[in-house]
Parts: sequence; C-alpha cells; structure tokens
Amino acid sequence: MESYKQEFIEFMVDCQVLKFGEFILKSGRKSPFFMNAGGYVTGAQLKKLGEYYAKAIHDKYGDDFDVLFGPAYKGIPLAVVTSVAFSELYGKEIRYCSDRKEEKDHGADKGSFLGSKLKDGDRVVMIEDVTTSGKSMEETVPKVRGAANVEIVGLMVSLDRMEVGKGGKQCALDEVKELYGFETNAIVTMKEVVEHLHNKPYKGNIIINDELKAAIDAYYAQYGAK
Repeated sequence: MESYKQEFIEFMVDCQVLKFGEFILKSGRKSPFFMNAGGYVTGAQLKKLGEYYAKAIHDKYGDDFDVLFGPAYKGIPLAVVTSVAFSELYGKEIRYCSDRKEEKDHGADKGSFLGSKLKDGDRVVMIEDVTTSGKSMEETVPKVRGAANVEIVGLMVSLDRMEVGKGGKQCALDEVKELYGFETNAIVTMKEVVEHLHNKPYKGNIIINDELKAAIDAYYAQYGAK
C-alpha cells in the first residue's frame, strides 16, 4: 500500500472523521463504521486533506485535466483545497467549479455554478467525500455535461465503503462507472483501512481488534459488493 494511503487512514482516525462502533446510516443499514468528511474543520486539516486528494488524483488521472468539480455542499471545500494543493505539489493550475443547490438570479456570478465556468473542451475530475449509493451523481453529472461540451475524466472520493449500491450487486463506485462511462477511484478502500489497522497498535491503541473485525466482516457478508 502506498505510504500516502497509510498516512491518510491514520489522518482520518486522528481527525475523528472515520469512527467505529454502531451507526445507523441514511439507508437504514446498521454499520460498524462511519465516515463524515464534515469533521475536517481546521486550516491544517483541510490543507492536508487537499494534499491527499491531489496525490490520489495525480496517481490515478495524472495532470491532463482542467477543472476539479465538487458537488454542493461538501464537495465545494474539497474542490477548493485540492486545487490549491495540486498547484503547490505539481505546479499545475487547476480551476475549481461547484454547483449551487439554489440558482442565483442576480449579480455578476448569477447562475447554477460557483467558481470557474465550464467551457467546451474542458477535462473535468469530479471530487466527493464518499459515495454510498451514487445518488449525488444522478443530479451532478447531467448538470456538468449540460453546462458545456466537457469530458469527465473520472471521480475521486476519499473512502470507498465497498458496499452494494442501488442495484444491489455492484459497489456504488462501479455502478457510477458503468452508468456514466468514466473512471471511479478512492484515496483508500475499507479493505485497505482494515488491512492497515487490524490488530496493529496506533498511538498506543488497537483501533480494529478481532471483535470489530468480525463485525465488519459480518456487515460485508450482508451488504458487501458481490
């Protein structure tokens, strides 16, 4: 596993963004883990988050793209901090763009988008926190493709939960790839999280012990992608 992935897993734990226990998801599923990107709240945390996204995007998609698109609301700061990090790490100026939940009907920046306007020929990388069902892409992809003649290069999320999407067979990221025809990737997968943390001391604690590992395995036996 790449070193930045190992560091990112520990970073999620340190920021209390990735938690373990019993959580009821929006889907109604009872999950032994929960990830909330809203937990990144300080300047230092956001700076590092942008760097991890930038490294993963560069690793998977290179730098042959023009725009980072982050769906409102959580995707907005993700697109901003990652475009800054991409400039600092790789010397490439990437524009950021996000959609608005409510269209603005006045001012110089009226319309459905924040940041840079999308232009014909733009190559776009989508960026999100986590994709559980792929529902957000149903709303976002048509907006992006309808704004200009762009090419969506791919989607990057921070964590692949690796559970079935709405179709009930494939994971949500694979469903998005099949439905919309662009690549989908994550900085890390839950398989990598478990591999890195299971029975390995981190700052004096075992984050994933045998009991929690058994609960995660049972969850995937029921909801994991086939």
